[in-house]
Amino acid sequence: MDHMSIITQVSNPKEEEIISFNQEKASQSNNSLKKQRSRSIFSTFLCCFRNYNVEPPATNTSSPPPPFVENGSPPKCDQVEVIPVPSPPAKYLLPDMIISDHGKKCVVIDLDETLVHSSFKPISNADFIVPVEIDGTVHQVYVLKRPHVDEFLKKMGELFECVLFTASLAKYADPVADLLDQWGVFRARLFRESCVFHRGNYVKDLSRLGRELNNVIIVDNSPASYIFHPENAVPVQSWFDDINDTELLELLPFFEGLSKEDEVYGVLQNLRSR
Repeated sequence: MDHMSIITQVSNPKEEEIISFNQEKASQSNNSLKKQRSRSIFSTFLCCFRNYNVEPPATNTSSPPPPFVENGSPPKCDQVEVIPVPSPPAKYLLPDMIISDHGKKCVVIDLDETLVHSSFKPISNADFIVPVEIDGTVHQVYVLKRPHVDEFLKKMGELFECVLFTASLAKYADPVADLLDQWGVFRARLFRESCVFHRGNYVKDLSRLGRELNNVIIVDNSPASYIFHPENAVPVQSWFDDINDTELLELLPFFEGLSKEDEVYGVLQNLRSR
């Protein structure tokens, strides 16, 4: 297994500028090869850059295409077409809800670029450094915590049944979650194997959780991740290293109000319309 199959993230705009600069220096005859070699360390080692322009499923889905990168801004949540999903499985992804969470809504929270930003490239002010073994060699993953993530998680744990759902592999995401969630907020952790691979993207199919969909919310920076259930989404901006970011803090009053609603669709529809 190579580095490119460990972490699923979007690309960092700053590093995309470096890629573009290097590509301009490449000769025409070796253009294709140079594009691969001039990628930043980040894009070389971290895989599965999410495609935001997701198309409806093809008739024949037995052999899905490989992941690919496409430039452009992500569509607004209310512009994403609702894709029909298969019937719920016989066995759900989540265990039965614990007694203390009865009556609470379930919030599915993404990891990379939503709560943290990780890179194989050394970061001097990293909050965590997580060793990850790949093919017998240990590599260091440098992790930055999004501002106000601690306050966000603690409050969300009081209001909801919280589930971590990431398209990254457990060998990376599990130790990061151990360091990030010091309060036991996440009742369960779901990784790449729990996703549905659909047209080059790892999609989080909320119908497979085992919870009533009208009481499920997904918090994610990638619209491709919730293409099956955009009406359940609270979109957030991708975060890389902005120390002045306040989005998680600003979301807390909204979630406090949402926790008291009978169902989520009406409130989230109003959010999308704004």
